[in-house]
Parts: sequence; C-alpha cells; structure tokens
Amino acid sequence: METNEIQAVLEQALTLDEVHVTGDGSHFQVIAVGEMFTELSRVKKQQAVYAPLMQYIADNRIHAVSIKAYTPAEWARDRKLNGF
Repeated sequence: METNEIQAVLEQALTLDEVHVTGDGSHFQVIAVGEMFTELSRVKKQQAVYAPLMQYIADNRIHAVSIKAYTPAEWARDRKLNGF
C-alpha cells in the first residue's frame, strides 16, 4: 500500500485538519491532526485512527503502523518543540 492511499483512506473516514503519512511500503507512520481528538485519551485517539485502517492491516497490506494523533493546539505545540 502506498502512503497516498493511506492518507486518502484517513481523509475520507475521519474529520481531520491534516494527515501526514510516511513509510516504506509495509511499515507506516501517521500523524493525524483534528478537533475530533479533543477530549479523547491517547488510546482513544489511536483507536480512532486505526479503525479505518483495520481491513488493510488484516489483509497484510499494512504490516505495522505508528500513530500520533493531535488536536490542532497540541500539534502546534509539538511542532514548536520538535522543530517540524
């Protein structure tokens, strides 16, 4: 699966301000940013992003995925701290 395909799946399934996907064809890293993550725990944020990807994980098109999910305010703060 390609990074742009994963990005499209997430953009269609979730209400996100931004989504960034990197990876090598089987291992992917996702950064998802949206107001939908307000009031959610870290686990619930990750579950929300995993849900639309589960069919691709189940059929091994995605072998592994690392997810970071942020509200816009958290993303702005994290970008400053990490130099994005």
